[in-house]
Amino acid sequence: MEKIKHSHVQVRDVKLHVAEIGEGPKVVVFLHGFPEIWYTWRHQMIGVASAGYRAIAFDFRGYGLSDQPLDPEKGSFADLVEDVVALLDALGIAKAFLVGKDFGALPAYLVAVVKPERVCGVITLGIPFMLPGPSALPSHLFPKGFYILRWQEPGRAEADFGRLDVRTVIRNIYILFSRSELPVAGDDQEIMDLVDESIPLPPWFSEEDLVAYASLYEKSGFRFALQVPYRSMGKEYAIADPKVTAPVLLIMGEKDYVLKFPGMEDYIRTGQVKHFVPNLDITFMLEGSHFVHEQLPEQVNSLVVDFLNKQNI
Repeated sequence: MEKIKHSHVQVRDVKLHVAEIGEGPKVVVFLHGFPEIWYTWRHQMIGVASAGYRAIAFDFRGYGLSDQPLDPEKGSFADLVEDVVALLDALGIAKAFLVGKDFGALPAYLVAVVKPERVCGVITLGIPFMLPGPSALPSHLFPKGFYILRWQEPGRAEADFGRLDVRTVIRNIYILFSRSELPVAGDDQEIMDLVDESIPLPPWFSEEDLVAYASLYEKSGFRFALQVPYRSMGKEYAIADPKVTAPVLLIMGEKDYVLKFPGMEDYIRTGQVKHFVPNLDITFMLEGSHFVHEQLPEQVNSLVVDFLNKQNI
């Protein structure tokens, strides 16, 4: 198997770090979440490349080895949507499959809504169709120590993370997000206090993996990551009656803490989500956590490749 190739591609006002493997006319673009980076897709990139697809994963603007935008505090999901389309343009790709994890699911769906002619299909892990805006995360339904509400407060996460080195911040968030409970701090705690240093990493996440993540976040820091997704989540993405017409696969781990978001499990299991995504298949993975693609890579690769192969482009 060939090696993953790395380059920087000028996209709008930034250069994005792009990782790529595989040949062929059919392209799969992977969109990471937090605290992830292109590297989170290492297993899936090799899986789809082995099945005859061209796999591309990139660091979002402000993340990892991609450039920081000039004014990070003005960043929004609209930037990510425009970046995905502009990256396809820059690489001469007419149409691609989009695979999004965690907040990377939002730009995957939004590109499919606003540029349906560019999208062959969408796969998301851990997050169903959601629109950024005030109703995306109704704060009154969550405990006040909920991690997203904490990280939305200007300066709070910066102070919390700033007590620790980057490697420890990533380690703690990986451990927290691997659990099936919502990450909620008490009144006298910060989010980083929820993980004791004696707690081991999940068995599927090695020290080498942690070093790979930390080295990329040491370059970028967390400034843009706190803005997009967390502090820009309530910003309206103006689109009337959004519909994803492309075929979609949603992969959810049964042990993913996101299922504990108020109303989330009903939204998925009762099929309300199909109002926005009519052509949707949903697969629940019994042992799956929020990081199901790293935890159970062979099973996820099989689901992904089966979905890709079923679509006639």
